[in-house]
Amino acid sequence: MVRYLDIHPVDPQQRTVEQAVALLRGGGMIAYPTDSGYALGAQVGNADALQRIRSIRDLDDKHHFTLVCRDFAQLGQFVHVDNAVFRAIKAATPGPYTFILPGTLEVPKRLLQAKKKTVGVRISDHRITRALVEELGEPILTSTLILPGETEAMTQAWQIGEELGDRVDAIVDSGEEILPQPTTVVDLSEGYAEIIRVGAGDPTPFE
Repeated sequence: MVRYLDIHPVDPQQRTVEQAVALLRGGGMIAYPTDSGYALGAQVGNADALQRIRSIRDLDDKHHFTLVCRDFAQLGQFVHVDNAVFRAIKAATPGPYTFILPGTLEVPKRLLQAKKKTVGVRISDHRITRALVEELGEPILTSTLILPGETEAMTQAWQIGEELGDRVDAIVDSGEEILPQPTTVVDLSEGYAEIIRVGAGDPTPFE
Protein backbone atom coordinates (compact mmCIF):
# COMPACT_ATOMS: atom_id res chain seq x y z
CA MET A 1 0.00 0.00 0.00
CA VAL A 2 1.28 3.44 -0.92
CA ARG A 3 2.33 5.75 1.91
CA TYR A 4 0.62 9.13 2.31
CA LEU A 5 2.44 12.05 3.92
CA ASP A 6 -0.12 14.65 5.03
CA ILE A 7 1.14 18.21 4.71
CA HIS A 8 -0.37 21.66 5.21
CA PRO A 9 -0.71 23.51 1.87
CA VAL A 10 0.18 26.94 3.27
CA ASP A 11 2.48 26.16 6.21
CA PRO A 12 4.21 22.82 5.44
CA GLN A 13 5.15 20.95 8.60
CA GLN A 14 8.92 20.52 8.87
CA ARG A 15 8.56 16.94 10.10
CA THR A 16 6.59 15.93 7.00
CA VAL A 17 9.06 17.73 4.74
CA GLU A 18 11.91 15.84 6.39
CA GLN A 19 10.10 12.51 5.92
CA ALA A 20 9.61 13.15 2.21
CA VAL A 21 13.22 14.23 1.74
CA ALA A 22 14.46 11.17 3.65
CA LEU A 23 12.63 9.01 1.12
CA LEU A 24 14.29 10.89 -1.74
CA ARG A 25 17.74 10.52 -0.19
CA GLY A 26 17.07 6.83 0.36
CA GLY A 27 16.51 6.27 -3.36
CA GLY A 28 12.75 6.65 -3.35
CA MET A 29 10.36 8.41 -5.70
CA ILE A 30 7.50 10.58 -4.52
CA ALA A 31 4.45 12.26 -5.97
CA TYR A 32 4.27 15.81 -4.69
CA PRO A 33 2.11 18.90 -5.26
CA THR A 34 3.38 21.85 -7.30
CA ASP A 35 1.74 24.98 -8.66
CA SER A 36 1.01 23.16 -11.93
CA GLY A 37 -0.44 19.95 -10.52
CA TYR A 38 1.16 16.87 -9.02
CA ALA A 39 4.61 15.79 -10.15
CA LEU A 40 6.90 12.80 -9.73
CA GLY A 41 10.13 13.63 -7.92
CA ALA A 42 13.47 11.95 -7.17
CA GLN A 43 17.11 12.79 -6.63
CA VAL A 44 19.02 13.89 -9.72
CA GLY A 45 21.36 10.92 -9.67
CA ASN A 46 18.71 8.26 -9.08
CA ALA A 47 18.83 6.13 -12.24
CA ASP A 48 16.24 3.64 -10.97
CA ALA A 49 13.70 6.38 -10.23
CA LEU A 50 14.33 7.90 -13.65
CA GLN A 51 13.36 4.62 -15.29
CA ARG A 52 10.30 4.35 -13.07
CA ILE A 53 9.21 7.83 -14.13
CA ARG A 54 9.76 6.93 -17.79
CA SER A 55 7.67 3.79 -17.30
CA ILE A 56 4.79 5.51 -15.49
CA ARG A 57 4.58 8.30 -18.06
CA ASP A 58 5.63 6.23 -21.11
CA LEU A 59 8.34 8.74 -22.08
CA ASP A 60 10.97 8.51 -24.80
CA ASP A 61 14.44 10.08 -24.96
CA LYS A 62 13.06 13.25 -26.55
CA HIS A 63 11.36 14.25 -23.32
CA HIS A 64 12.74 17.13 -21.29
CA PHE A 65 12.96 16.35 -17.60
CA THR A 66 12.93 19.31 -15.23
CA LEU A 67 15.24 20.13 -12.35
CA VAL A 68 13.33 22.13 -9.75
CA CYS A 69 15.92 24.40 -8.15
CA ARG A 70 16.02 26.34 -4.90
CA ASP A 71 17.30 29.61 -6.34
CA PHE A 72 19.12 31.17 -9.27
CA ALA A 73 22.57 30.29 -7.89
CA GLN A 74 21.66 26.61 -7.73
CA LEU A 75 20.12 26.73 -11.20
CA GLY A 76 23.41 28.08 -12.53
CA GLN A 77 25.25 24.98 -11.32
CA PHE A 78 23.21 22.69 -13.54
CA VAL A 79 22.66 24.66 -16.76
CA HIS A 80 24.70 27.09 -18.84
CA VAL A 81 23.22 30.59 -18.58
CA ASP A 82 24.93 33.17 -20.79
CA ASN A 83 24.65 36.94 -20.48
CA ALA A 84 22.03 37.16 -23.23
CA VAL A 85 19.41 35.29 -21.18
CA PHE A 86 20.62 35.92 -17.62
CA ARG A 87 18.43 38.94 -16.92
CA ALA A 88 15.32 37.44 -18.52
CA ILE A 89 15.48 34.32 -16.35
CA LYS A 90 16.38 36.27 -13.25
CA ALA A 91 13.38 38.56 -13.70
CA ALA A 92 10.96 35.67 -14.24
CA THR A 93 11.97 33.55 -11.24
CA PRO A 94 10.55 32.31 -9.01
CA GLY A 95 7.46 31.80 -11.10
CA PRO A 96 5.46 29.49 -13.40
CA TYR A 97 8.15 29.08 -16.06
CA THR A 98 10.30 26.19 -17.23
CA PHE A 99 13.46 27.07 -19.13
CA ILE A 100 15.23 24.71 -21.54
CA LEU A 101 19.01 25.19 -21.39
CA PRO A 102 22.20 23.21 -22.07
CA GLY A 103 23.12 21.06 -19.09
CA THR A 104 26.44 21.31 -17.27
CA LEU A 105 28.59 18.38 -16.22
CA GLU A 106 26.57 18.28 -12.98
CA VAL A 107 23.65 16.78 -14.91
CA PRO A 108 23.86 13.02 -15.57
CA LYS A 109 23.86 12.33 -19.32
CA ARG A 110 20.81 10.10 -19.00
CA LEU A 111 18.76 13.14 -17.89
CA LEU A 112 19.66 15.25 -20.91
CA GLN A 113 17.48 15.42 -23.98
CA ALA A 114 19.15 12.96 -26.33
CA LYS A 115 19.76 15.22 -29.32
CA LYS A 116 20.24 18.71 -27.89
CA LYS A 117 21.83 17.76 -24.51
CA THR A 118 19.46 20.11 -22.76
CA VAL A 119 17.36 19.91 -19.62
CA GLY A 120 14.47 21.88 -18.16
CA VAL A 121 14.98 24.02 -15.06
CA ARG A 122 12.60 26.02 -12.94
CA ILE A 123 12.35 27.88 -9.65
CA SER A 124 8.90 27.49 -8.15
CA ASP A 125 7.17 29.81 -5.71
CA HIS A 126 4.88 26.99 -4.49
CA ARG A 127 5.31 26.63 -0.73
CA ILE A 128 5.47 22.83 -0.54
CA THR A 129 7.76 22.58 -3.55
CA ARG A 130 10.09 25.20 -2.11
CA ALA A 131 10.13 23.52 1.31
CA LEU A 132 11.13 20.17 -0.23
CA VAL A 133 13.90 21.55 -2.41
CA GLU A 134 15.23 23.69 0.45
CA GLU A 135 15.44 20.67 2.75
CA LEU A 136 16.98 18.44 0.07
CA GLY A 137 19.71 20.99 -0.65
CA GLU A 138 19.84 20.09 -4.34
CA PRO A 139 17.41 20.17 -7.27
CA ILE A 140 14.58 17.67 -7.44
CA LEU A 141 14.42 15.65 -10.65
CA THR A 142 10.83 16.25 -11.66
CA SER A 143 8.30 15.23 -14.27
CA THR A 144 4.70 16.45 -14.23
CA LEU A 145 2.39 13.56 -13.37
CA ILE A 146 0.47 13.21 -16.62
CA LEU A 147 -0.54 9.63 -17.31
CA PRO A 148 -0.31 8.16 -20.84
CA GLY A 149 -3.30 9.21 -22.93
CA GLU A 150 -4.05 12.21 -20.70
CA THR A 151 -3.28 15.88 -21.34
CA GLU A 152 -3.45 17.36 -17.84
CA ALA A 153 -1.56 16.71 -14.63
CA MET A 154 -3.16 14.70 -11.86
CA THR A 155 -4.48 16.97 -9.12
CA GLN A 156 -5.64 14.85 -6.17
CA ALA A 157 -3.59 12.59 -3.94
CA TRP A 158 -6.26 9.91 -3.54
CA GLN A 159 -6.57 9.51 -7.32
CA ILE A 160 -2.81 9.08 -7.63
CA GLY A 161 -2.94 6.38 -4.98
CA GLU A 162 -5.70 4.55 -6.84
CA GLU A 163 -3.97 4.83 -10.23
CA LEU A 164 -0.37 4.16 -9.27
CA GLY A 165 -0.46 2.32 -5.95
CA ASP A 166 3.01 1.23 -4.91
CA ARG A 167 4.58 2.39 -8.19
CA VAL A 168 5.45 5.47 -6.12
CA ASP A 169 7.00 5.23 -2.66
CA ALA A 170 4.95 8.03 -1.13
CA ILE A 171 2.39 10.69 -1.98
CA VAL A 172 2.76 14.09 -0.34
CA ASP A 173 -0.89 14.89 0.34
CA SER A 174 -1.81 18.56 0.75
CA GLY A 175 -5.49 17.66 1.17
CA GLU A 176 -6.61 19.88 -1.69
CA GLU A 177 -7.32 19.63 -5.40
CA ILE A 178 -4.73 21.60 -7.36
CA LEU A 179 -5.67 23.36 -10.56
CA PRO A 180 -3.63 21.86 -13.43
CA GLN A 181 -1.93 25.03 -14.67
CA PRO A 182 1.11 24.06 -16.76
CA THR A 183 4.18 26.27 -16.73
CA THR A 184 5.13 28.39 -19.70
CA VAL A 185 8.07 26.63 -21.37
CA VAL A 186 10.77 28.78 -22.95
CA ASP A 187 13.68 27.25 -24.89
CA LEU A 188 16.77 29.43 -24.43
CA SER A 189 19.31 26.83 -25.50
CA GLU A 190 20.30 28.69 -28.69
CA GLY A 191 20.80 32.05 -26.98
CA TYR A 192 17.38 33.40 -27.92
CA ALA A 193 13.87 32.71 -26.64
CA GLU A 194 11.57 30.23 -28.34
CA ILE A 195 8.25 29.76 -26.59
CA ILE A 196 7.44 26.05 -26.63
CA ARG A 197 4.27 26.19 -24.57
CA VAL A 198 2.18 29.04 -23.22
CA GLY A 199 0.99 28.30 -19.71
CA ALA A 200 0.54 30.16 -16.45
CA GLY A 201 3.57 32.40 -16.94
CA ASP A 202 3.18 35.54 -19.07
CA PRO A 203 5.11 34.86 -22.31
CA THR A 204 5.35 38.56 -23.22
CA PRO A 205 8.87 39.14 -21.79
CA PHE A 206 10.21 36.39 -24.06
CA GLU A 207 8.40 37.28 -27.30
